[in-house]
Amino acid sequence: MSNDTPAELKQKFWHAMVDNPVVILGLNASDTHHVPMRAQLDKDARGQVWFFAGRDHGIARGGACHASYIADDHKLYASLRGSLNEETDQSVIDKHWNNAIAAWYDGGRDDPKMIMLRFDIADAEIWTSDTLIKCYFKMLTGTKISPEEIGSHTEVAM
Repeated sequence: MSNDTPAELKQKFWHAMVDNPVVILGLNASDTHHVPMRAQLDKDARGQVWFFAGRDHGIARGGACHASYIADDHKLYASLRGSLNEETDQSVIDKHWNNAIAAWYDGGRDDPKMIMLRFDIADAEIWTSDTLIKCYFKMLTGTKISPEEIGSHTEVAM
């Protein structure tokens, strides 16, 4: 059982993102499917992550967006809401540029098809799942499980 505070859940979310920085991202004003994107993290950022994409990619136009996140161990889930904007600060692009990113762009760092997008996260809902043996037993036997036995949940500003 977990009674994490909103601040603790937010911290758990950021720690989980370090281990698995992949979200499913989509624009609110688009009828296309959301897509998996690898976030570029900055420990000094406050509620922001970055993505490299092609200028012809569906998310490149930016705008209001949502992202979904599931931690590797399936013990933390998040729904993130915010806006996606082109990052024009060359020092930010340089900071996150690496060989794994370069492999996607024929022209390297200066490829005209490359765009960096900044996800300004406005708010999030975060859930943890601390499912214990007791809960698994209850699920197997069809016994009611109370919400506080499952984990924690909060809505937070990012």
